[in-house]
Amino acid sequence: MSKKAINIRIDETLLHDLDNYAHELDRSRTYLIEKAVSAYFDNLDEMISDKRIDEVKEGNTEVYTLEQVAKELGLN
Repeated sequence: MSKKAINIRIDETLLHDLDNYAHELDRSRTYLIEKAVSAYFDNLDEMISDKRIDEVKEGNTEVYTLEQVAKELGLN
């Protein structure tokens, strides 16, 4: 997998903590940030799921049964 460099701004206290963890674990800032972002994806997935459930409840999203999808795709 290729990597791409990005620039971010981060609070100095948070950066200090990040550097302390990186030093203690003998890991790079990049490694720890990648792991943190990857772990946070689970939270983001849950937030998106909650948003979509709310959209369905509010009637803003149309819901189809499996049978309707199969019929539409000609999979009967």
